[in-house]
Amino acid sequence: MSATVVHLHITPKAAAQPVAVESVRAVAGKGLDGDRYFAFAGTFSSKPGPDREITIIEIEELEWLKREHGLELTASASRRNVAVKGVRLKDLVGREFTLGAVKVKGLRLCEPCGHLEKLTGLKELKTLFKGRCGLRAQILSDGVIRVGDHVTAE
Repeated sequence: MSATVVHLHITPKAAAQPVAVESVRAVAGKGLDGDRYFAFAGTFSSKPGPDREITIIEIEELEWLKREHGLELTASASRRNVAVKGVRLKDLVGREFTLGAVKVKGLRLCEPCGHLEKLTGLKELKTLFKGRCGLRAQILSDGVIRVGDHVTAE
């Protein structure tokens, strides 16, 4: 598999605009340093759990949404922390893999929600993007994730 990290985003507080970064420190059991869920300041922080530590989306799914439905959702607007290219995230549910030197475990699909529809103004997302909106994962080892890092499934 030849997969790479193509975008990284952190969002400092709930409903704020995601900020593109070239690298981010991942902390096992906590999340991404500087992100809203790391600081327990996210919209859904009242529902803590390892599936809030890091979220990942496939660039290919964003391209599909635009090509098939004419809807543009950028990696930033998707509100996922990491955008990858060249890997099917559905295949990583329940599996361990690495983002650069950081080991993570895919927990469950990250389905589109009403909050995402509200923030993007794309009312069709919940229906059109079901099963395509990314992966929630748990961070298993500390380290730095960088744009350009390889994604490696074990």
